Amino acid sequence: METTNKKTPSEDNKKPLMKKKVIIAVLLISFAFFGSFIIYFVLQVSLNTQTPIVVVVSGSMTPAINKGDILFVQGRDPSLILNGSAVEKDGDVIVFNAYGLWSSAPSDPIVHRVIDKWYDNGSWYFRTKGDANSLPDPVSIREDYVIGVVVGGIPFIGWIKIFLTESGLLIPLLVIISTLLIISIIRDFIKEDEKKSDKDSESLKRNKQLN
Repeated sequence: METTNKKTPSEDNKKPLMKKKVIIAVLLISFAFFGSFIIYFVLQVSLNTQTPIVVVVSGSMTPAINKGDILFVQGRDPSLILNGSAVEKDGDVIVFNAYGLWSSAPSDPIVHRVIDKWYDNGSWYFRTKGDANSLPDPVSIREDYVIGVVVGGIPFIGWIKIFLTESGLLIPLLVIISTLLIISIIRDFIKEDEKKSDKDSESLKRNKQLN
């Protein structure tokens, strides 16, 4: 007596489901690695600057801007940057690179307010000061050191980045998340193969008994 090993509807349904799980996992891994770069690129284009987002790492601008805030930065023509005063605190807040301009300048971009500006020999220059600092920055900032003007922000979320960066956990965390996703995919494949192998063995035994 001959028999045929027909697949049940549930087995046929499992294959599309498995493919969906693989696709979703691949998309999650891709987003983890490339999604942030894509979003960052879109912000670079829309805000007209190479550094559209910065995390505040000092308290020099409190209470207006606090350590841990995430700021959105827009590139702007230097002539349109608003001049202000240290007393009124009404000038634009700019983000600029100061590393190397003075001995104690940090490597991270600085977020300070414009308290004076002038045009000299083809370039704009800005005098800057942190709202919480007693003195202005020791060197005037030429326009090509300016990254952009602060146009918005999200309070305190940057503490996540500060903690992960200072603790050295940022890269390991990304690696762990990606590894767990890959392990999940491999485990699903193994389970599916084991189930298929068990069913094939049972089907073979039944066929032998019937024959």
